[in-house]
Amino acid sequence: MLLRRRVVIFLATGGYIGRAPTAPGTFGALLGLPLAFVLSRVSWVGSLAIMLVLTLVAVWSAGEAARHLGDKDPGCIVIDEIAGMAVALLGMPFTPVNCLAGFILFRFFDILKPPPVRQLDRNLGGGWGIVLDDIAAGILANIVLRIGNAVLN
Repeated sequence: MLLRRRVVIFLATGGYIGRAPTAPGTFGALLGLPLAFVLSRVSWVGSLAIMLVLTLVAVWSAGEAARHLGDKDPGCIVIDEIAGMAVALLGMPFTPVNCLAGFILFRFFDILKPPPVRQLDRNLGGGWGIVLDDIAAGILANIVLRIGNAVLN
């Protein structure tokens, strides 16, 4: 049981980066950038498959970690930010401008929590509530990033 708990906490905290004393969510989002790079190198179908698996692992580990830590949504859980950041850049060219803009947009939507992000955060419990609001923030960031790319190109 102790090993399982350690694995869950390791995954949910992004290899313990979520234990950073300040801005763990920001550091977690930064961990999403290497994943976004990998996703930019595989097919669209492959990217979606990887994101589906990551989302399911994130939901499971975040829910288990929250239960172990005795908190609804502990700040040290950052696997949701990792997944959300990857969604923000999903299907986008992996360029410095897209990475910076995607990062800023994702953090903006993740912190501000406009509808439907806020509703997911408030109405879903467990791992689903922890993760899906960040996925939604990533989707909003991706949409705005796509619009920006279309207007500028």
